[in-house]
This record gives sequence, structure tokens and C-alpha cells, in this order.
Amino acid sequence: MVQINIQFTLFSAFYSPLISAISGHFLENEGLEPKWSVAKPGVSAISALENGTVHVVQSALSQGFGAPTDTAASVTHFAQINEMDGFFLTGREADSEFSWKKLEGASVVLFGGGQPLAMFKYACHKAGIDYDKIDAIHVGGAAAMDDAFRQGQGAYIQQQGPFPQQLEVDGIGHIVAQVGTQIGPCGFSSLAAKPEWLETDMARAFMRGYRKTRQYINEASAAEIAAAEMPYFPDINQQALTDCIATYQKLGCWTPHVEITREAYEVTLDIFEYNGTIDTRLPYEQVCSTPPSG
Repeated sequence: MVQINIQFTLFSAFYSPLISAISGHFLENEGLEPKWSVAKPGVSAISALENGTVHVVQSALSQGFGAPTDTAASVTHFAQINEMDGFFLTGREADSEFSWKKLEGASVVLFGGGQPLAMFKYACHKAGIDYDKIDAIHVGGAAAMDDAFRQGQGAYIQQQGPFPQQLEVDGIGHIVAQVGTQIGPCGFSSLAAKPEWLETDMARAFMRGYRKTRQYINEASAAEIAAAEMPYFPDINQQALTDCIATYQKLGCWTPHVEITREAYEVTLDIFEYNGTIDTRLPYEQVCSTPPSG
């Protein structure tokens, strides 16, 4: 058994294609012993790749958008995890007639920057509402945001699953919308590594396991996937986790293919261009690469 070091930038059930590669023993079956960690809040796992402490990370295509155009990339995004935004909007009350227009003038606990905020602003644009009319509350990372909402801040909160589902179980909030359905398919989250690692036997073994995981994550029942993942979510109710995974399966963010498509990449560029956070649309090859073959 060979140890493979994996790091998550954020840890949530949204990243089940990578979590299940571990919890479902797909990597072990390929001779890899996974050791996983989560980056500190506000720190990208890309830095762990760059300092050589991990082999592969959960990241986002946007992490590569600021790379210089005239040098070889030190990190490449070689496979997709999610092809859609996986954030939910949760309100204080159930609202079967929710519309995004209700966010104007309301207080919303939001991520303070990066891809989550960029995607949310683009969703507002697609919904035809003015983001500047929202009373945005920024309190820190995912844990601080959850705590703030539980303590009474905000009429709504932006979160990845299974935390909104847990709010529902606890009687604190009610999911009213999904950001992904407002935006549509895009290159949201990815697997990244150093180009030289992709040439190794370890990378090929990883991809064999990951391909099998993506088939499993789409074909297995949400209850089966949640039962295997429960040790990774000790503070989450099992039914909440099951409901979350079932919702993501229905959303279609876990498309079976592993490749980052050019179409998804271009949509993500559109989103960041709309937000004014990129000056240059880097070519696909500058940020992405083909996953290793089995």
C-alpha cells in the first residue's frame, strides 16, 4: 500500500466524488492508502501542492485564472469534481413561493470573496436582481457563517450541503433555493496536481479509483453513500446527509465523466469576467490538462 496525500480546500458533501473515493475504498482497492486533510480557512489547498506536502487537492478552476500567460503552470487542473455550483440558500421560514427578488433589502450571510461570492453575484445577475441591494453579512469561513446564522444573524445564508440540511433538521432554517440551478453547468470544482505527478503510476492508480467512484456516486443510493460517509461528518444527522446527497444527485453536478470540458471552462471564465476579477481569458491548456489514463 502506497500513501497518497490529499487535501481539501473546503470540506462538504458537495465534494462526495472525492470523499467517496476514500470512504468507498476505491483508492485502497488500487493500492493507495489515502491520508487526507483540510486547508486552513482562507487558505487554498494549492499552497500544499506547491510546497510538496500533498499529491492531489480539491480546488477550483478559478485558482488558475491569475497564472502568467508566458510561463509553464506549476499546477494543473486535471479532472472535475462538480460541474455546477453546489450552494444552497436557506431562509428562516419555509417559502414555497421564494423568488430571488426577495433577497433585495434582506440580510444574507455570504462568503466574503473568492469563487463562492463570484458565483453568487452571477446568480443574482441571472435572476435579474441587484446584488448591491442585498445587506451582505461577511463573518468568515463556513463554520463561522453557520454559527452566525444559528445565533440569529441574517434572514438567509449561503451554504454547501449538508449544513443547510442540518439547519432544517435542527428547526433553524429552511432551504429556499439552489444557486446551481440559477447559473447552470460550469466548471466549478476540480482536482489539481503538479504536472509531473500526473506522469506517475500513483496518478494512474488514483484515476482508476476516481473513475470508478464517479460511476458509484451516480448509481448507488444516497442512503448507501451517506452511510459510508458518516464518519467524515460526525456532527451531521444521517438523514440530513442522505437528503443532501440525493439532492446533489438530482441536481446533476456529479456528471459521470472525469474530464474538465472546454464548454464548462468557458462558462466559468464568463462568470469571473462578469465579476471583473480577471483581465485575461487564459486558454484552456494554460489551466487544465487531460487526466491520466488507466
